[in-house]
Amino acid sequence: MIAVVSDGAGSAVRADIGSKIVCLYFLRACKRFLALHPFSSLTEEIVWDWIDGIREAINFKAESEGLRPRDFAATLVAVIITPTFSIVIHIGDGAAVLKRSGTELWEVPSWPYQGEYASTTSFVTDDPQPRLTVVFVDDPVDEFALFSDGIERMVLDQAAKAAHAPFFDRMLAPLKASDGVGNNEVLSAALQSYLDGPSVCDRTDDDKTLILAVRI
Repeated sequence: MIAVVSDGAGSAVRADIGSKIVCLYFLRACKRFLALHPFSSLTEEIVWDWIDGIREAINFKAESEGLRPRDFAATLVAVIITPTFSIVIHIGDGAAVLKRSGTELWEVPSWPYQGEYASTTSFVTDDPQPRLTVVFVDDPVDEFALFSDGIERMVLDQAAKAAHAPFFDRMLAPLKASDGVGNNEVLSAALQSYLDGPSVCDRTDDDKTLILAVRI
């Protein structure tokens, strides 16, 4: 399974387009690779090739519109899950959390990056290159979540550098109880209503993307 989240910089002119390019080109690069190679052969060097391809696509788009690449600034959080091990790929803020098989511990393999100044981070478009983190998880993963920076303060304990386990256990409980496979439209609609509700919006006015998944 492949899941990816990208959040555009609030000050970027084409941040939403930048996020779309990041997601689409990452998914295409990953699928092309996995169609020709075993997952076990994936390396950080190959991931860098994917990032370079995304940056080239953004550069082309920026040039076509007479803008700068940083006008399309966006982050990247992605996970690639196999039956035996997984990889977390991360640039900027937002994060992925996961629970390995046989444990009840929520892990944060790569912590959201905070820049030198408040509310700053790293982006795929950074020059000369972004701050990329690639983490290999050498165990099966049963549950995971990806999210953008809009809900970081709700779901991460900044002092302990840990996931807020009750939140993720509560959010994933309906999915674990479901008999469906793949995207669950009913639960997705309920999740959207929750994220758009006052209990969340009163605490953040930033992007609130959240992807939840469990192994069947």
